[in-house]
Amino acid sequence: MLRVIGAGLPRTGTMTLKHALETLLGAPCHHMSEVFAHVDTHPAGFLAAAECGPADWDGLLGGYAAAVDWPTSAFYAELAGAYPDAVVVLSRRDSFDTWWRSCNDTIFTGMDSDGFATPEWTAMIAALWEKTFPGAPRTDREAVAAAYERYHERVREAVPADRLVEFTTGAGWEPLCAALGLPVPSEPFPCLNTAKEWHERTGAVPPGGIGRE
Repeated sequence: MLRVIGAGLPRTGTMTLKHALETLLGAPCHHMSEVFAHVDTHPAGFLAAAECGPADWDGLLGGYAAAVDWPTSAFYAELAGAYPDAVVVLSRRDSFDTWWRSCNDTIFTGMDSDGFATPEWTAMIAALWEKTFPGAPRTDREAVAAAYERYHERVREAVPADRLVEFTTGAGWEPLCAALGLPVPSEPFPCLNTAKEWHERTGAVPPGGIGRE
């Protein structure tokens, strides 16, 4: 059963959050990387949730104590309703410009590649984008910027303040531990999946600068 629901967008330190939450909770945290590992079932499941709903969340997320990043973050409101005792973490970059640059240097290049994607995967990504940024084509930076701000406003409106943790990238253990009532680990807070690491792992050629996740 989920104890933490990540409402933050991709490229807001979600891989770091995944590993931090797994350390704190002692159980797996769902992330887009898990969808790659379950490509035979997860894309279809999340696509159905986006198009039809309601989803079988226990079936999709059984065994996970937390979920961050797409696809689950697009369903933060549904998950908050399904798991009323879970904390909701809204991870954020310091600005839209920072987030936009990071996405264009990394995951957006993957969205444009057809070397891997199945039809269900492509449809899932399109559905997640429209659910998160309705009416804002990815090619229209200004439209996405406005939708980005509206997204964060919707999260704050949907999630009661006593359940919501706003977590700026690099904030460390303390906000998470305070929300979960857990001690701060002695080990350093992780820092994973920087743009440089993403390019080294995928072999993609960066179209822009290299920065943090």
